[in-house]
Amino acid sequence: MKKSIIILFMLVALLTTYACQKSETTASGSTSPSTSAELAPAFEVTTLDGRQISLASLAGKVVLVNFWATWCPPCRAEIPDFIEAYAELKDKGLEILGFSVDDLSEAELKKFVDEAKMNYPVSLVGKDIVEAFKPGQYIPTSIFIDKKGQIRYRHVGKLEKADLIKKFEELNQE
Repeated sequence: MKKSIIILFMLVALLTTYACQKSETTASGSTSPSTSAELAPAFEVTTLDGRQISLASLAGKVVLVNFWATWCPPCRAEIPDFIEAYAELKDKGLEILGFSVDDLSEAELKKFVDEAKMNYPVSLVGKDIVEAFKPGQYIPTSIFIDKKGQIRYRHVGKLEKADLIKKFEELNQE
């Protein structure tokens, strides 16, 4: 019994690591423009600190929606860049929303967010948000929404700070 539990745990860990690594390898050059002017789904989420955020409340800002999980190495690796970019660009019109797809309680996720010193809003989202945004099968996935509420770019894999800033500046000049 113990042996089968250990084997099952190792198999799950291997598959999880493969999925995250696969998303990282597919990330090279994977920021792609949306095929057409696609309106971002209207959403409303409650952040871990209790604030309500909706697409309508972010009108006029460039929004980066990042689908991630605490167990995903590329997701964890991009957090420091997001923290820095948000500190630098929040007052210039950037909003980053961390949409966690973890299977954790909000308290456990909040503990992780606090320890990582994440300075941007984070929400634990369900299938309804995932289905609305269609981020694909790999995380991290980052979706850029322009000031008019249209999805403009999707990036699969770890998003580098320089690429985030470049896309923000491009969309912010429109």
